[in-house]
Amino acid sequence: MLTLEEVKLHCRIDGYEEDYLLAAMIEAAVASVGDYINATEPLTDTAPAPVKAAAMLLVADLYSNREALVERPLSKNPTFERLLNPYRVSVL
Repeated sequence: MLTLEEVKLHCRIDGYEEDYLLAAMIEAAVASVGDYINATEPLTDTAPAPVKAAAMLLVADLYSNREALVERPLSKNPTFERLLNPYRVSVL
């Protein structure tokens, strides 16, 4: 759903040293977005733009906060939910 090149551009990353790390973060973010919206199929490149944008936000957040501990408290990003809530499927 997201390409490595898109993510590197979004996160302003040059070089190839962290490509393996970014690929893992892309996979985790796409899976997390799929879980959040209760997708029954894996997300693909045909996903709507808001779904892709939410995954991109999540990758950037994972990249920026990749340490186990941070000096400042982390907070929820309401944009993530605003982008995904229209695509969320109710689970009975």
